[in-house]
Amino acid sequence: MTDLDTRVAPPHASLPRRAVPALLGYAAVRALGLIALAMWSAARGKSAYTLLTARWDSLWYTRVAELGYGYEVRLPNGDVHSNLAFFPLLPWLERLLHAVAPLSYADAGLVVSLLASLAAAAGIFAVADRVYGPRAGLFAVLLWAVLPVGIVQSMAYSESLFTALAAWALYAVLTGRWLTAGALAALAGLTRPVGAAVVAAVWAAGVISFVRERGARHTPGAPHAPHAPAWRRALGMLLAPLGAAGYVLWVGHRTGRGPLGYLDVQAGWRNGFDGGYAFARFVGDKFTSFPSALAGLGLIVGVALLIWLYVTGIRRRQPVELLVYTGVVLALALCASSYFGSKPRLLMPAFPVLLPLACALARLRPSRSALVTAGLAVAAAVYGAFWLNGSGPP
Repeated sequence: MTDLDTRVAPPHASLPRRAVPALLGYAAVRALGLIALAMWSAARGKSAYTLLTARWDSLWYTRVAELGYGYEVRLPNGDVHSNLAFFPLLPWLERLLHAVAPLSYADAGLVVSLLASLAAAAGIFAVADRVYGPRAGLFAVLLWAVLPVGIVQSMAYSESLFTALAAWALYAVLTGRWLTAGALAALAGLTRPVGAAVVAAVWAAGVISFVRERGARHTPGAPHAPHAPAWRRALGMLLAPLGAAGYVLWVGHRTGRGPLGYLDVQAGWRNGFDGGYAFARFVGDKFTSFPSALAGLGLIVGVALLIWLYVTGIRRRQPVELLVYTGVVLALALCASSYFGSKPRLLMPAFPVLLPLACALARLRPSRSALVTAGLAVAAAVYGAFWLNGSGPP
């Protein structure tokens, strides 16, 4: 039993059995996206396989897997792009799969991503099912699948792997499995810088559980909910930051720049945290001409929708670990000065923000919810094929 309140009691059917419809629906949506990508790419004389495995970050990950760290590119403007900016778990898995199976590093990255996307879908279902029930869990998975940039879930990128680790870490906290939560948070911290969001969620839930336990102990007549042993919670909290902290400290040692060395590496990519100032300027510049003003308006509407969904989650009293995790992911994505075209995929791990929409779809009649989901799936497949054959995710 968990020491954190949840809204829905677990049904009698096992979690894997309850997750089957969601996983089948997720696989169907992703298959549709891949078919659309293959057809669009063939029409343009491009290789869908190359688009999925050998562009942008995929190349950096496979280079780390094959050759290790130490590679960098010096640009004419003085910027230095170092592969130390890329966290190691995905290339480690690529190297492992390459060693045990007859797969190239690129093939291994694609296989890891595809398997991780299924694990992420299962984790999203587990979280939503735990909080709102299996029907909401089904639509949470489908909504994550039909995101406009959902094609990234099938690329040799780290978003799917990170989302899988984050979702299952959150589920572990919701169900009181603190050691598992800490271990998964540590692995998430080895996957992407936003692993800090998982660590924050584990720590927030842990602190609240200790405060509630202490308050119940000192309140005469208060009900005593069952808790995991204190040492398990404390150890889970201690484990959570080890992955991210270990890699950041290693980079600092490797570069000779101390604990802040990783920030210098990111600065070489012009990545940093400025509270959203650069993003606001980017949006504002869109209003200098009429055609681009429509894009600027769309960005404002998109950000407003994200904030509204997050506030809706607060009003509906989502578990604190979900709110903390989502809040940190949104803040890091929207308030960073990184390349603005990458922000949609950086927001992808913030799946709890979809839960209010999932609950709304769950309340519709099955025919209507199926029609809405199918329409979104087709739109996402077409957009993903168009996007990846164009600018795509840097």
